[in-house]
Amino acid sequence: MSPNGSDRSSRRPMRRKLLQVLTAGVVLATASGCSYTWEDFPRLGMPTPVTEEAPRILSLWQGSWAAALITGVLVWGLILWSVIFHRRSRTKIEVPPQTRYNMPIEALYTVVPLIIVSVLFYFTARDESKLLALSDKPAHTVNVVGFQWSWGFNYVENVDGDAATGVKPPKELNAIPDMYTKQFPAGAEGVYAVGTPGERNPQNGNPGPTLWLPKGEKVRFVLTSRDVIHSFWVVPFLMKQDVIPGHTNVFEVTPTREGTFKGKCAELCGVDHSRMLFNVKVVSPERYQQHLKELAEKGQTGYIPSGIEQTDPARNAETNKL
Repeated sequence: MSPNGSDRSSRRPMRRKLLQVLTAGVVLATASGCSYTWEDFPRLGMPTPVTEEAPRILSLWQGSWAAALITGVLVWGLILWSVIFHRRSRTKIEVPPQTRYNMPIEALYTVVPLIIVSVLFYFTARDESKLLALSDKPAHTVNVVGFQWSWGFNYVENVDGDAATGVKPPKELNAIPDMYTKQFPAGAEGVYAVGTPGERNPQNGNPGPTLWLPKGEKVRFVLTSRDVIHSFWVVPFLMKQDVIPGHTNVFEVTPTREGTFKGKCAELCGVDHSRMLFNVKVVSPERYQQHLKELAEKGQTGYIPSGIEQTDPARNAETNKL
């Protein structure tokens, strides 16, 4: 057998293996995307937004992917161009001419990444400032309390309608700086809900406690922790924030769609971190107010301890963004 014949026979098994690998890749890709439709494709893996603020996050996500794809196509194109047009079998040259200290090329691969990073930084900073902006008077305030291994929710609301009750913030909310407590609703005596890892939502069976929110009304989340760092993440909100002991994080959202959605802790907080799940139930404003009264009727009035109190220097370092 000629050397050429032996080369052809040795290449056939390699081609068969390559074909098998490509086939397996196609099968895996299509099998993993069975529940993924073309209508979902523009979101690039993100869930459907359910707040007024979430589309801004989705737009930033899509823009980042577009920039990454353009950069990838350019790099892959240059690699393929060099492989095809500068291969040794085409030029018959053992060692091609070596190029060193090409200033235009070096300037190009230094300046272009700086431009890419600067553009991404601009849009990120712009959107972050919008997403973290706080209103003068939010319609509702919820103190989210993270603890090992579940969640508590203090609804800072004037449930009984009497402005004379709840005039002074109680000691349970001492972890929250005055810049936020001074904007609590007048007469907010509050109600609370506290969960356990074994609790389940009766509607969908999802584990964890359920946080109720009103549709179409702005809600301020005041995040506090009793022990270690957690992270409050409602998946279709497309946004999460750390829940830090001795430091208060705050953000606001306006739910736009009724339903029950999943939430979880997105920060590794210990051995049972995976059990720190919860649900968010968005209902009509009327049903929300009814739920608050139901909590009061159960005796869940007042507040659970919000967490580790900030030191005076930390409180004074808080900038008043309101």
